[in-house]
Amino acid sequence: MPAVPFTQHISQNARRVPEWLVYTLGVIPFFWIFWLCLDGRLGPEPVKELEHRLGLLGLQFLLASLMITPLMRYGRINLIKFRRTLGLLGFTYVLLHFLTWMILDLALRWDEIGADLVKRPYIVVGFVAFLLLIPLVATSWQGAIRRIGPKAWGRLHRLSYVVVILGAVHFVMQEKVWERESLLYLYLALGLVAMRVLWVKRL
Repeated sequence: MPAVPFTQHISQNARRVPEWLVYTLGVIPFFWIFWLCLDGRLGPEPVKELEHRLGLLGLQFLLASLMITPLMRYGRINLIKFRRTLGLLGFTYVLLHFLTWMILDLALRWDEIGADLVKRPYIVVGFVAFLLLIPLVATSWQGAIRRIGPKAWGRLHRLSYVVVILGAVHFVMQEKVWERESLLYLYLALGLVAMRVLWVKRL
C-alpha cells in the first residue's frame, strides 16, 4: 500500500479536529493576557498594553484565516473547515480591542473619542476595518450563503482582504517609529491580497 503523502495526512487529521476545540484554544490567549493585567505584569500602562495585545491577536487570527486558501492551493493542506472559526476569533479580538479603547482607555468620554478620531488617523483606519468586519461576521453562517447567493456572498467576503490591509496599516501607523514586526504583518497582508489578485486574473 502506498504511503499517504504528509500533506494529505495533515488534512485527514484536521478533519477529525472539532471546531469547538479551535475556539477553546483561540480564547486561551485572552485569559492569559487578562491574568497578566490583573497580576500587574503588563507594564506601567496596562490598559494600553491590553489594548495593543488584543488588537494584534485580532490581526493574527484574521491573517491566519486568509492563509487557509494558499495552504490548500500551494501546500495541498486542507484546513478549510477552520477558516470561519479563525475569522470569528479574529473579529472577537478586534471587538475586544475596540471596547478596551472605548471603555477602559477613554471611559466612554465621547468628546475624547471624537478628538482621538480627529487627531490620530490610525484610529480612523482601524475603525473602518472594524466596521467592514461586521457584515462579514453577520453573513458567516451557512444560511446567509443560501439567502444572498454564493456569488454575492463571495464578492462580499472579499472585503476580508481590505480588512487585513487596513488592520496592518493601522498597526504600522500606531507605532511612533516603523518597527520590523509591524512591517512584516503589512507585507504578509499585502502578499495575501496579491496572491488573490493573481488567482482572479488567471480565471
